[in-house]
Amino acid sequence: MYTLLLALIYIAFISLGLPDSLLGSGWPVMHISLNVPISFMGILSMIISGGTVIASLFSDRMTRKFGTRIVTVVSVFLTALALLGFSVSNHFWMMIVFSIPYGLGAGAIDAALNNYVALHYSSRHMSWLHCFWGVGTIVSPFVMSYSLANTAWYMGYRLIGFIQLGIAILLLVTLPVWKVNRTITENTSQQKGLIGVLKIKGVPFLLIGFFAYCAAEATAMNWASTYMTEVRNIAADTAAQFAALFYIGMTLGRFLGGFVMNKLGDRKMILLGTFVLFCGIIALLLPINTPVVPITGFIIIGLGCAPIYPCIIHSTPYNFGAENSGKIIGIQMASAYIGSTFMSPLFGFLGSHFNFNILPVFLAVFFLLMITMTETTFRITARK
Repeated sequence: MYTLLLALIYIAFISLGLPDSLLGSGWPVMHISLNVPISFMGILSMIISGGTVIASLFSDRMTRKFGTRIVTVVSVFLTALALLGFSVSNHFWMMIVFSIPYGLGAGAIDAALNNYVALHYSSRHMSWLHCFWGVGTIVSPFVMSYSLANTAWYMGYRLIGFIQLGIAILLLVTLPVWKVNRTITENTSQQKGLIGVLKIKGVPFLLIGFFAYCAAEATAMNWASTYMTEVRNIAADTAAQFAALFYIGMTLGRFLGGFVMNKLGDRKMILLGTFVLFCGIIALLLPINTPVVPITGFIIIGLGCAPIYPCIIHSTPYNFGAENSGKIIGIQMASAYIGSTFMSPLFGFLGSHFNFNILPVFLAVFFLLMITMTETTFRITARK
């Protein structure tokens, strides 16, 4: 039962990753079909991110009331509904409407399952959990590409929507499996409000660090292709293909990292990942005019990023107690979405007004802020 439940959680996290790269891969065609400017993707992204932030902040309350298993099943059904809704949307306002359940469902799954795995499973399983999210993000662009080549963009959403619906039904019929850890989970979280959580020593530093990490990760993901095109003079189609190596590097790093995480522990893995990603940033700064250098740099940054997100999450119950982890992880998810939503566009603004060659420096500043804040958190909680 214990292993079966873990497999179901992995499948649920694939469902979280599946829709994440659909919008970006299909939007160049979608905006023409919907007769809106290409910039309108930002509107949908903001609505989805807003929903995830709200769901993350309320995830602990929902989990205490309904349980992780119910929250997970309902959330996957919500995202399936949203994806199928996207597939029948022939007006932009319809996309806006269906973005709301998509954001709410994604945020609830993310916070609830991260807390559940942090409480009941080792850091190895947390790393592999996020590896399966990467699998979802890698699969869906291929589905969209197939749909664009053979039918239309809406079929990509329809296919992923049906896959999501199948996952939701699987989770529904296997609800009894979750009882293996149910009692522990429902009784660990305390009734603390947002202000009460922020007063816990170390939490503000943790939130700033997580905000900074997710800001840098999202910026690297979104602007790698532009950097290689504008700064390194690599052809746009080639740069787009190479930018995907960042995702692959991060997914591979999370898979391989799972084999050593239990031995090294969360804190050492965060330090190791930070050291590796700074090697990647240094590679980007090298004045060598060959595509191999930036490509290698982004792969190394992806590998370095791999353990940081899951290890920060997994260390939360250890640092602040299981009774506080649900609320804190929910707020962490909210800070993550805020960082990824607003800092990546900020870099776009800075890059367009100055030069996109500032990307390595921009990443270095946020990664340095991340490691400073997380190390401060570990020192404070160690004294406690």
